[in-house]
Amino acid sequence: MATTKFRPVGGSFGYIAMIGHTHVISNLPHTAGRRLNAVLSHFTLFPTTTMSSPHKLCMIPGPIEFHEDVLTAMATPATSHVDPVFVPVFGESIEMVRKVLLSEKAQPFITSGSGTLGWDMMVNLIEAGDEVLVINTGYFGDHFAECLEVYGAKATHLRAEVGSRPSNEEIKKAVSAKKYKMVTVTHVDTSTGVLSDIKAVAEIVKAASPDTLVVVDGVCSVGSEEIRFDEWNLDIVITGSQKGLGVPPGLSIVIASPYAIQVFQNRKTPVTSYYSNWTKWLPIMQAYEARRPAYFATPAVQLIYALHASLKQITSRPMEERFRKHLQVASKFRQTVKNLGLKTVAQSEEVSANGMTAVWLPEGVTLPQLVPALAAKGVQIAGGLHKDCATKYFRIGHMGISVMEDDRKHIDKVVDALTTSLSDLGYRQA
Repeated sequence: MATTKFRPVGGSFGYIAMIGHTHVISNLPHTAGRRLNAVLSHFTLFPTTTMSSPHKLCMIPGPIEFHEDVLTAMATPATSHVDPVFVPVFGESIEMVRKVLLSEKAQPFITSGSGTLGWDMMVNLIEAGDEVLVINTGYFGDHFAECLEVYGAKATHLRAEVGSRPSNEEIKKAVSAKKYKMVTVTHVDTSTGVLSDIKAVAEIVKAASPDTLVVVDGVCSVGSEEIRFDEWNLDIVITGSQKGLGVPPGLSIVIASPYAIQVFQNRKTPVTSYYSNWTKWLPIMQAYEARRPAYFATPAVQLIYALHASLKQITSRPMEERFRKHLQVASKFRQTVKNLGLKTVAQSEEVSANGMTAVWLPEGVTLPQLVPALAAKGVQIAGGLHKDCATKYFRIGHMGISVMEDDRKHIDKVVDALTTSLSDLGYRQA
């Protein structure tokens, strides 16, 4: 007789025993019912202790390594997006996104798409001719502005040299010189590993112009960097599922303040998008959170199951603990990089991200040498991305379970692979 242990989403463990071709079910809560079909539609199988089978570690700045429970949550049978079993899973996921951002009142939108779809969703706030200030720290600032310009925004860039960020004084000067509808800031630019001080940005912007929207691209920061949505008076945070939230790619997540929703509702012209239109999506999110099914476009059911599993893990511990652990691991990793005689692209600890690190290549070592060398040792890293210097540096992610679960020893494996690969390629520390 083969026995499989399983857990209802948010419930206690039960067992399915296989005797010949017959399933015998035991230890179920009364409300789950006793019939096999009901059980199989109401319960999601989860592994209990087994870690993933050996594989090449994905240690790029996203997608990151995924927890076994998250992967198993995706392996659910085909389920209707209006099934009474799925509706509360979606509703709870919306609520838990709010918890991750430390917000009581923000409105999350969880839709099928990459994090980039969150940029497109700003069409709900932008109207043709609106002035936007883009606090630019790399590749993603450039392309966020490009997206907004498609919808008629007039983008002004406030740039800094590679590895740095505009100073608070420069930001103050910019927002004092002109009235902006929106100020955007990339919390962590994945191309450079530069961390922006979004708390300071929001304080400066709101002091100069309380009705200017503060929009944070948090694709590479949510789940690994401190974000206090309500306390810091943010209006929008955009993210995706595949980085700090630890879920396979495919979900775009946008969190909007009540003020941002008000700006959307008071716009003068129609929203020039169909799929991204909050007129369509806001009632859907509100319905699922109220545990009612609704339909506009089919959600990615299995990805939302995976998101639910990951968010359960994340919110089971204080967010402060998660922020602190990412800071500690990142600081130690950067020190290891420096001990190897290497330099980070981020020019100081103050501007260094805690979920990833970009590192300048040492003289005599190239990306086509280093990336395959680490891959051969079971570690996948990423090359550069910034258009001005993409071939001159590499990037390593340190987020999610790789940081929070020491027993996996992911960071140790990265350090060992990097050290030996550099040595194999002839690098000698000066």
